[in-house]
Amino acid sequence: MPGSLKPKPLGLQPKRFEFLHPRYVIAVQNLENSSAYYKDILGFEVRQHPDPGWRFFVREKVMIMAGECPDSMPASETGDHSYFAYILVKNLDKYFTSIKEKGALILKEITDEPWGMRECAVKTPDGHRIMFGEALN
Repeated sequence: MPGSLKPKPLGLQPKRFEFLHPRYVIAVQNLENSSAYYKDILGFEVRQHPDPGWRFFVREKVMIMAGECPDSMPASETGDHSYFAYILVKNLDKYFTSIKEKGALILKEITDEPWGMRECAVKTPDGHRIMFGEALN
């Protein structure tokens, strides 16, 4: 049998793994303001946490875990490092129109990029930036 087709001895099989659903952890200055923005503007469900300093923002398979840190450096002061998520969206145009009409803080209008993605970006009241994208086909 050719070498590549020989079964590998037990214990030497490559371990299989996969990434499942993204979870992002962010620090926010004001948990109430952030919760309202994610719920009312971006359309996330806001879930309470037993610790009153935390809220989870959930939409389909995406979860953003926000901890209130009023004395920390705001994300807006970190410049380009304030991007924390790239979220793939089905029907990006419809989503973008919806959040723009609700008053989203738009950083980048929908743009077809040469790397094959259609993208837009928003900023949260704390200055975190999120890119939304959909494959061009």
